[in-house]
Amino acid sequence: MTALLAYTIFGLVTGGAYAVVAGGLVLTYSTSKVFNVGHGAIGMVMAFLYWELAENRGLPQWLALLIVVGGCAPLFGLLIERFVMRRLAGAPVGITLVAGVGVLVGLIGAAQAIWPPQARPVRPFLDQYGVHIGQSFVSGHDLVTLACAVLVAGGLYLLLNRTRTGLAMRACVDAPELAALYGTRPHRLSALSWAIGSALAALGGILLTPVVQLDYVTMTLLVITAYTAALVGRLRSLPWTFAGALGLGLVQSYAVAYLPSSPFWIAFRAAIPALLLFVVLLAMPQSPLRIGGVRGSRGVAVPNAVTTGVGAGLFLGVVVVLALLVDSVVAGQLALALVFGIVLLSMVLLTGYGGVVSLGQFTFVGVGAVTVARLGSSSPVTLLAGALVAAVVGALIALTVLRVSGLYLALATLGFAQLMDKLVLQSPIALGVRGSLQVPPAVSSPTAQLLLAAGVFALVGAGVLAIRRGRLGRRMIAVKDSSAACATLGVNVRWIRVGVFALSAAIAGLAGGLFAQLRETVAASDFQLFNNLPLLLFAVIAGVTSVSGAALGGLLLMLLPVLQSGFPAFAGAAVVLLGVAAAGLARDPNGLVSWFFRAWSWRRA
Repeated sequence: MTALLAYTIFGLVTGGAYAVVAGGLVLTYSTSKVFNVGHGAIGMVMAFLYWELAENRGLPQWLALLIVVGGCAPLFGLLIERFVMRRLAGAPVGITLVAGVGVLVGLIGAAQAIWPPQARPVRPFLDQYGVHIGQSFVSGHDLVTLACAVLVAGGLYLLLNRTRTGLAMRACVDAPELAALYGTRPHRLSALSWAIGSALAALGGILLTPVVQLDYVTMTLLVITAYTAALVGRLRSLPWTFAGALGLGLVQSYAVAYLPSSPFWIAFRAAIPALLLFVVLLAMPQSPLRIGGVRGSRGVAVPNAVTTGVGAGLFLGVVVVLALLVDSVVAGQLALALVFGIVLLSMVLLTGYGGVVSLGQFTFVGVGAVTVARLGSSSPVTLLAGALVAAVVGALIALTVLRVSGLYLALATLGFAQLMDKLVLQSPIALGVRGSLQVPPAVSSPTAQLLLAAGVFALVGAGVLAIRRGRLGRRMIAVKDSSAACATLGVNVRWIRVGVFALSAAIAGLAGGLFAQLRETVAASDFQLFNNLPLLLFAVIAGVTSVSGAALGGLLLMLLPVLQSGFPAFAGAAVVLLGVAAAGLARDPNGLVSWFFRAWSWRRA
């Protein structure tokens, strides 16, 4: 009984911190209809800033907390709203998601540049105080966390339901032009909501820091639990959000207490937030989940079959010339760039043509790589087997989440990626007890690897363009523009989505198998959850609606770690620039290659 009480108190305290973070997420969404994927990254950066002031500079804890939560975090929220989110007002959900991911990645890069990796302990609040409840001890920091959770929940409820400012915030979301006629200022109200939301993200991050310690990715991805709590409240009910956060904290605490300590159950505990995210998404009523996707985005011109063949021949000719001119190191790097380009081709099919934003596409790469590694053969048949297994997994995921779309579908793919990361790709079942497997190479020399990767890229690219020109491609574009109209005309929207998911996953799995054969080894760290985010950003920056954009994105994706290793001082700055570029190009899914196409059209005209 004593242990149960202790774990209950710990769960309530952790859930209270989650409630603070989720409250800020609900506030920004309910007042701006923008789901801030970078919410956790804001809390992470502000927690680092708090450490800098309180621990490194020696300021009193209360003063450092006041400066960060009361000054720096609201100011940062104002800047994000003014220079990023205001430009995306009225944009489809997919565009705002990409901008949020850009903010997330950019903030992680900024934190890495300012605070290089090292241990940074943070003192709890009021660590010399506490109370005994039975035989359990509740520290001063626990009491502060619970008090903050109650005050935040009550304060936000009063703000949104009992004050003129809160009612005006909600009115501006539904009809900003009409609200402006009554004297409200929508931009100022939106800025206020982002300032408060950033302050709550900072407060939640600081409260969680003594528990999870300062880490760039871990603290950022803790917000997945806040996502789940916010979805329990259906992104608008603060009481239900508060209750959901406390329930999640209790579930995690009881899992630590009563589940076995075997490797599988340890991984299962880490995957609990993602599993609960899946359950909440599938249990919610269907009607509120119909929130848009990437619609109305005009793609670049699609070449005909003859032009595609000529372009593929020219591409292969250029690659052959490069293979003869460059050394083995550069040839290997170019081969890796083309493999990444094949992965981005899967996103051209899924996101560019299908209008579905996926935050877990790199997971299918992992499925294909593990399949090829387990088969242990260099035969091309193993590549097809990896693609087939990935296609089956993609179809199963699509069937599971058929009833959700837009924002919630993207969050479902994020939860799927974390589940696969924790339960499959990092488990001994996939990669053995050592966490890595050796893979027989398909070809021996880097030059041959480059030619093989180029041939596969050309074939897959031509296949993607053939799908776009065909009946399936036309239906995909129609469903992206208006799924309701397609359903009215008798088009089976659900099975089109399943087919697109399966084809996209098959392409990603094929790239994963090729990746494994080129690298000659597969490790669990290659397919972690965070690797999915730069993939989406490079797809958008280069152009997610064209094959040429996939080639450019693969090249940029390969160059990022090369630049980071060659210039360590600029490693964080490179990630910041990536996030800024993605946020800036979020409204143009055709990306950088569209500039070339526009310039070429202007020259011909």
